[in-house]
Amino acid sequence: MADSEQKGIQLVAEAEKKLKSSQGFLSSLFGSSTKVEEAADLYIRAANAFKMAKSGQVAGGQAFVEAAKLQLKLQSKHQAATHYVDAGNCYKKGDPNEAVNCLLKAIEIYTDMGRFTIAAKHHVTIAEIYETELVDLEKAVVNYEQAADYYKGEESNSSANKCLLKVAQYAAQLEMYEKAIEIYEQVATSAMENTLLKYSAKDHFFRAALCHMCVEVENAEMVVTKYEEMFPQFADSRECKLLKTLLSACEDQNVEAFTDAVKDFDSISRLDQWMTTILLRIKKNISEEPDLR
Repeated sequence: MADSEQKGIQLVAEAEKKLKSSQGFLSSLFGSSTKVEEAADLYIRAANAFKMAKSGQVAGGQAFVEAAKLQLKLQSKHQAATHYVDAGNCYKKGDPNEAVNCLLKAIEIYTDMGRFTIAAKHHVTIAEIYETELVDLEKAVVNYEQAADYYKGEESNSSANKCLLKVAQYAAQLEMYEKAIEIYEQVATSAMENTLLKYSAKDHFFRAALCHMCVEVENAEMVVTKYEEMFPQFADSRECKLLKTLLSACEDQNVEAFTDAVKDFDSISRLDQWMTTILLRIKKNISEEPDLR
């Protein structure tokens, strides 16, 4: 691996030397672009050598960036965007902020070329970096929303909805409940009209109702009734029965009944981390409400 890193360093030096030679008077008249192409190729080879070394991921990213810059000089936008993406992939672990910068440069090129589906894909990658490496949910939401917009524009509705559900998930975690509700209801309504997706509507309505409960329990009761009328399958579901039990427990300010209902549901249908978090918030609201009876 040390040999690969040394090879990368050597190739970078060769690329820099090639670039310097391309800046001479004679080179500017005869074959300057050829030397720039050769330098770009050397940077790419250097980046791949650094990748093989594993310890040289950041150096690999830097080399891919240099190759991308040279491809822009050569008016090869597609190649430049590809190398910015390669750079972003190299930077992910060692320097996630720089990974985001490189991917944004690639996105700028792709949108300029009208390649919105590819741009959307890279916005998803950026969102995932903000989820895992940088832990900034607000910026993750922004990138998932942008990806959804691009996917919608290209009529990739399934991909758009996947991104929107991520937006709803994190919006609720950030206590932006109205935003989450709007998305869950929108995706649920869309799913109802699709035979293959109809079953998933139940889950989206359930999540929307939980968000309503975080905002106002009384309003949540009317919402659950509305969902039952809109989607009869929801009325017969375990999720709907749980919601009604929880609403009753909230009205009675009965924390024990609330806890027991959640435990019973979880013993059959496992609650995910998001649902657990939201349910704990609702439960906390019960215990904090003054008894006005």
